[in-house]
Amino acid sequence: MSVRASDADLDAAAAALREGDLVVYPTETVYGLGADALDPDAIERAYAAKGRDRSKPMSLGVPSAAAARDYVVAGEREERFMDAFLPGPVTVVCEKRDVVPDALTGGRERVGVRVPDHDVALALLERVSPVTATSANRSGTGSVRDVADLDPDFRDDVAVVLDGGETGGVESTVVDVARDEVIRAGANADEIRRWLAEH
Repeated sequence: MSVRASDADLDAAAAALREGDLVVYPTETVYGLGADALDPDAIERAYAAKGRDRSKPMSLGVPSAAAARDYVVAGEREERFMDAFLPGPVTVVCEKRDVVPDALTGGRERVGVRVPDHDVALALLERVSPVTATSANRSGTGSVRDVADLDPDFRDDVAVVLDGGETGGVESTVVDVARDEVIRAGANADEIRRWLAEH
């Protein structure tokens, strides 16, 4: 997967996120929309840019499974699952810690965690995290695999766009390990179902 974002680009994106602005970043699945996932005002900007219903939760992105534990309460089985599948194209839904604002989860007690398997995304998340992990598109429109396909109006709402080339295209599988539930089947869904059945 080609990586075009320079260190200067990544530093600019991290600075924008710290200031409450929005950033588009590549993942191994589709392009994501990043905002400071602990800042309700920044989260609101992300919802507004997407035109997304505030009752629909957003996930958060972190640079590692270990880092995820700062924001979620994970049981032993959930931790084993995260160690097996992260980084990778899976969103793991866990009980959120109090530091995670209700604005991110639509008031729910659980939040999705994403550790993208993409050099640019991980380099950004090493600089600043957690960051919202939601697709970089208006709600109801198709996900974006190339920055050239970003909606111009959507792009106007974003401070920095990190170009990582064309992405894989299949969205992440969303799984609640504690409840043995695949919420959205995406990349690696069959492998994830096998793991749930066997563990």
